[in-house]
Amino acid sequence: MAGDNLRVDLDRLMARIAALAEVGAIDGGGVCRLALSAEDRAGRDRVVGWMRELGLAVSVDAIGNVVGVRAGREDGPPVMIGSHIDTVRTGGRYDGNLGVLAGLEVVQTLADHGITTRRPIAVAFFTNEEGARFAPDMMGSMVHQGHLPLEEMLAVRGIDGTSVAEGLDAIGYRGDTPCGDVRAHAFLELHVEQGPVLEREGVTIGAVEGVQGISWTELTIEGVSNHAGTTPMRLRHDAGFAAASIAVLARGIANEMGGDQVATVGRIELTPNLVNVIPNRAVMTVDLRNTDEEKLKAAEARLLAHLDRLVEREGVKITRRSLARFEPVAFDPGVVAMVEETARALGHSVRRMPSGAGHDAQAFAPNCPTGMVFVPSVGGISHNVREHTEAPDIGAGANVLLRVALRLAED
Repeated sequence: MAGDNLRVDLDRLMARIAALAEVGAIDGGGVCRLALSAEDRAGRDRVVGWMRELGLAVSVDAIGNVVGVRAGREDGPPVMIGSHIDTVRTGGRYDGNLGVLAGLEVVQTLADHGITTRRPIAVAFFTNEEGARFAPDMMGSMVHQGHLPLEEMLAVRGIDGTSVAEGLDAIGYRGDTPCGDVRAHAFLELHVEQGPVLEREGVTIGAVEGVQGISWTELTIEGVSNHAGTTPMRLRHDAGFAAASIAVLARGIANEMGGDQVATVGRIELTPNLVNVIPNRAVMTVDLRNTDEEKLKAAEARLLAHLDRLVEREGVKITRRSLARFEPVAFDPGVVAMVEETARALGHSVRRMPSGAGHDAQAFAPNCPTGMVFVPSVGGISHNVREHTEAPDIGAGANVLLRVALRLAED
């Protein structure tokens, strides 16, 4: 087909990645652009500027999602390439950003060769994918695809007390385009793996078959503060011990269930947090994930049963708040096969695999053919300033993305 000899300009793509990494740069080569922060605004402005330079028709919706559309020979829903540009507090330069900037490179490569596709092609970035400031994660894409209610998400308050609506207004990105106004014919996302599998197996391309289900729960444990030396162990109502017990249980759930089950306690805050005082309060998070919905439910049930035992045995009060709950998502088999076939045709090693992390693509999967392309993460490291993917692997992933996007836009 036309375009079989097309290749992205890897130097240009790497230059854009480096330029975006300057926005919110932190020590060690990392990036901090929390959603709806001043740094996020600066990053958005830079990417929107590139979109406009490429002649894309740019729109911003009510949750701050940004979509740039390149017209096709025919009108209709575009093939959408997207991801996010917000980061965690100690993020790297590739997570999310690669998927957006590779989308711009696809568009520019087509323009350089005078190719206008039958269907439009859109490049998008979505608000608060990370969930590091506002819960849940994948907020913008989930609102965009109708899975989360707009008004409820605008009212969500972040870790600093700011609401999503206030944050959008502060950075000037609460747009007037209705959420989901741009519907997709298909959705593609190029992403770093954020895990060790591809590198350890010496494989260049991951054809992602789906995304694990995610269960985030915030627990608030209330006990009684007392003297660490004079209070007998049998008479304590120790919120700190309860929190530690839950953390150990989470690891035990993952170890005993095995397979794709993972569990993480990423945050514990104790009050009064003093060396010689029994904690009277603990706030913590539990992150459970599995590719199988029934197994994920079983892990959640084990957690809840343990909480009940702690309440009875330790005399503490525990309240729960769901921060995010997404079922496992399977991607379109035809798109997965297309990614695999394209990678092989380009001479790259490829394996099918699940994603252990959540991604914007999972919001699109119920509504249109969706697929993801993974490239290796050095050392399996992500959400870390040392996050790195080698340039040749980025080029390989971007060229797979280009070919698949072109096929979908011409079908």
